[in-house]
Amino acid sequence: MTGLRIKHTFRLPPALSSELADYAARKRVTQALVVETALASFLSGDSAEHLEAVLSRRLDRLSRQAEKLAWHVELTNETLALFIRFWLVNNPPLPDTALPAAQAMGKERWERFVETLNRRMEFGPRLKNEIVEDVEPPPGEGRD
Repeated sequence: MTGLRIKHTFRLPPALSSELADYAARKRVTQALVVETALASFLSGDSAEHLEAVLSRRLDRLSRQAEKLAWHVELTNETLALFIRFWLVNNPPLPDTALPAAQAMGKERWERFVETLNRRMEFGPRLKNEIVEDVEPPPGEGRD
């Protein structure tokens, strides 16, 4: 009895009709199949459970991404804090007579730093990759 079809005629708003046509074209299926599947899903009794399962998977994925992001933010904060502490301990204050020259050199070094940072953000390598390379032993060598 699956071959039997009953024709229905209905009207859709232009925007929804366009979305239906675009979706069907992207998925390479007929618009009738999209409407049939959507209607069956909407009318089925298990649609709430299905929706909950889909949302649960998506929330799990978002939670993992948020945890990874939090780890990277913590790594960045710790790296910056360690650098600042190291810099403050190892760099004594300058005398007033040396301050203008140091500020000029600092400005030049800052500009080079920003250029290097921009290049690394655009083309790499990324610090996370360098850390992995520094920490992980080469293939074939074990850790002691």
